[in-house]
Amino acid sequence: MKSAASRPALLRTALIAAACATPLLAFGGLVHTAAAQPLSGPAADYPMVLGAPFAVDGVTYTPADTLNYDAVGYAVPDSAGEGGISGSHRTLPLPCYVEVTALDSGRTILVRLERRGPMQGDGLVALSPGALAQLGLTGAHAPVRVRRVNPPEVERALLRTGQHAPQRMDTPPGLLTALKRKLGILPPADPRPEVLAAALAGTAPTAQPPVPTAPRPVGTASAPQARPVTTRNTTPMPAPRPPLPSPVASPPKVAAPPKPAASAPVPPKPAVAKPAPAAKPEPKPAPKPEAKPAAASTGGGYAVQVGAFSTRANAEKAAREVGGTVLPAGKFFRVRIGAASQDQAKAALGKAKRAGYADAQIQRAP
Repeated sequence: MKSAASRPALLRTALIAAACATPLLAFGGLVHTAAAQPLSGPAADYPMVLGAPFAVDGVTYTPADTLNYDAVGYAVPDSAGEGGISGSHRTLPLPCYVEVTALDSGRTILVRLERRGPMQGDGLVALSPGALAQLGLTGAHAPVRVRRVNPPEVERALLRTGQHAPQRMDTPPGLLTALKRKLGILPPADPRPEVLAAALAGTAPTAQPPVPTAPRPVGTASAPQARPVTTRNTTPMPAPRPPLPSPVASPPKVAAPPKPAASAPVPPKPAVAKPAPAAKPEPKPAPKPEAKPAAASTGGGYAVQVGAFSTRANAEKAAREVGGTVLPAGKFFRVRIGAASQDQAKAALGKAKRAGYADAQIQRAP
């Protein structure tokens, strides 16, 4: 049994041990709390995850870290996306950042890819409701372009916190036309006129009967047709020879009169008129070579076809940029620049190409 004198010493020892243990417990709690908090800031984008290959509708997809990824396809709603500007992709690393462009309007936004998908259908990318709203898409299957980018940390931080990054510059109509042709929703470049007209009107082209070769009137827009070569004999015909004069019977001899007496004067012999020679026919002039008809001179006006747009707003915007006019063509709106001469048409074509309309071309005005 311990004495009463030793009890204060034991109490002091217990208090010191408790005081030393309290900071350790507190530090352990801080460490556990910090480990439970999710990463934020730039560290939230690393490490990027690829994952194992997987199959969707019988097609196997292998994730890969493709830095220059640039593809066209269709955007679908992302059922897993709740808020913010996010999306799903099948092969790009997670997370990563892409620019998504709506091919119907040219509007482009920045999207953070955070999930794998879409897990059914032929969609290229699945977008959250916020991304669809910022891109101006309402349908469930819209043509888009997806291009991987490396945005600055300021824009990354906005998307990580569910906010919108600044909207990109609209894609010019010329590039949109090329992207639509790549996706297969527009015919190839420089098609036949009837195919292009049918594509703009949204109908199938009808078979046209062959046009016979014939001279075209002055001022037509098409190139002159090849004419069959006709060989003409341009050697002048020789003039006909004049007929030989017919022989003329000599006049009968007249008996000499008796010689008069020496005193009488001798009368002169009568002059016998000689027949005039037959008149020679005048030679006919040689026929001149037949003059070939002069080639028809080219006339008429010109027009520069800038592009065709699915919305009037985009067409009017393009018309203001190049100084052209908007012409409805079925479901599309064409932008054209009129020109009175070929030089003016070439100048208007250069202006359209400098404005970003690479598919602009010169046409003859109807």
